[in-house]
Amino acid sequence: MRLQEIDFLIIGATKSATTWLQQSLQQHSAIHMPDPELHYFSRYYERGTDWYTQQFARQPHHRLVGEKSNSYMDTPEAAPRIRRDLPHIRLIAQLRNPVERAYSDYCMLYRRGEVGKDIDQYLDPRLADGGRFLNGGLYYDQLRAFLDLYSSDRLLVLLFENIRTQPQRQLDAVRDFLLLDSELEVPPVTTKVKDKTQPVISPGLRKVLAPLKSIAKPFRQNPVFQAARSVIARELRYPPLSKDLKTRLIDYYAPQVERLGTTTGQDLSAWLSNVVPQRDPAG
Repeated sequence: MRLQEIDFLIIGATKSATTWLQQSLQQHSAIHMPDPELHYFSRYYERGTDWYTQQFARQPHHRLVGEKSNSYMDTPEAAPRIRRDLPHIRLIAQLRNPVERAYSDYCMLYRRGEVGKDIDQYLDPRLADGGRFLNGGLYYDQLRAFLDLYSSDRLLVLLFENIRTQPQRQLDAVRDFLLLDSELEVPPVTTKVKDKTQPVISPGLRKVLAPLKSIAKPFRQNPVFQAARSVIARELRYPPLSKDLKTRLIDYYAPQVERLGTTTGQDLSAWLSNVVPQRDPAG
């Protein structure tokens, strides 16, 4: 496998259903994508091109080869590295309302026990000082880095919100962008990739049990283990995103959203409406 044989990258954004997009494309007989996110151009570039190309197992019937790594959008070093190694590549960015994206990202880490209940500490622009949750939604700056290196016809910008209403149309746009035969359908994945309503062990108890994680891993599919887990697992109640906090987030992202809308020619005004989600909007 050579670098020149890699045709496209899904570069992000995080918590924008890019796994759904990847799994849908993997159903296409002409497309090959490795399952794990490689994060080569963002985290593992020092491993070299031999390591990277070995992650792909192209078969004779595969016309297109690509990969998905959400970290490419929000890692400043990724764009110039990709341009240097893959000047021919096609890029796909699937974006989501940055306020909902930040909240969904927070809920994911809360679910894992990696952040606490004080949501303002992580999402309030007056307190958080950037960081993972806020910086992940600076789409205009992130895509500008790629558009400074690639022509606009090499970048396809999709919106997460369209998946809910027109999933097939979303995938048809990807199919056309990748120059696949028009008669080939790419059926969308119909089940939730990550269901945030599934019962989980509480963050506090998860921390207590963390030292046993490696020991328990081989037994996760055991009926006795699953029965024991079901006793202590509960659907989480996520810290709510208040209207005041959402207003501050909207004000924080408004300049980025306006510039992005002008650059992509898309109406993104709905992202700046103050409708507060009652639970994590991912799924």
